[in-house]
Amino acid sequence: MSIRGVFLALLGAAGVQVLLGIPFLLSHLVEYISRAFNLGRVFIHFWSVNFKFIPEKYFVSKELAIGLLIFHLTTLMVFAHFKWFKHEGGLFHFVHSRFRDAKSIQQLISCKPRQSILSKEHIVTVMFVGNFIGIVCARSLHYQFYSWYFYSLPFLLWRTQFPTVVRIILFVIVELCWNVYPSTSYSSLLLLFAHLFILFGLWSSPAEYPYADKKEKADRDSKESGKAM
Repeated sequence: MSIRGVFLALLGAAGVQVLLGIPFLLSHLVEYISRAFNLGRVFIHFWSVNFKFIPEKYFVSKELAIGLLIFHLTTLMVFAHFKWFKHEGGLFHFVHSRFRDAKSIQQLISCKPRQSILSKEHIVTVMFVGNFIGIVCARSLHYQFYSWYFYSLPFLLWRTQFPTVVRIILFVIVELCWNVYPSTSYSSLLLLFAHLFILFGLWSSPAEYPYADKKEKADRDSKESGKAM
């Protein structure tokens, strides 16, 4: 997708948010924007399922928030560079090549990608893993936030190289931790360990080939060779 296409896609996503918020924007514009996009708010320690084992005075501190933000962004960059853009020579090489090959700003904005179409599996992997990294780094996760990634857990677990029994155990552990009410220091710590273990499994698994054309051709060739035998 070109930069123009990316911009239009982001504009479409923002448009959906505006449409959903029209009733509130028309009636309470300032209050809606200030509350919906209040990035500085701190959720209540008592209701958090994540990092509940940290004492409240440290839990609400800016130092923890900044530390988690740095870890979040760093982890995303590392996964992008070494996993998601591995077949392009890494994230920085990919971005540099787009600027290097463009002879003008207009060409940079409108140029079509040289690469093949991304496979559906790769797109889902990047979206689910990126979302999961955000879950791991979230300072506060209330019970309703489990819906953010519950349905992606089986997919994520089967992207790892863990034995099936380990995958099932990890799924059960995460489920049990979310069903402890109210959450305790022990359930919160166990959830963090489970999250980090899954993240390690995703990191240690081989980087998949991201494009659909050669993957589909390889699948067809494999099927044809199987029929020939």
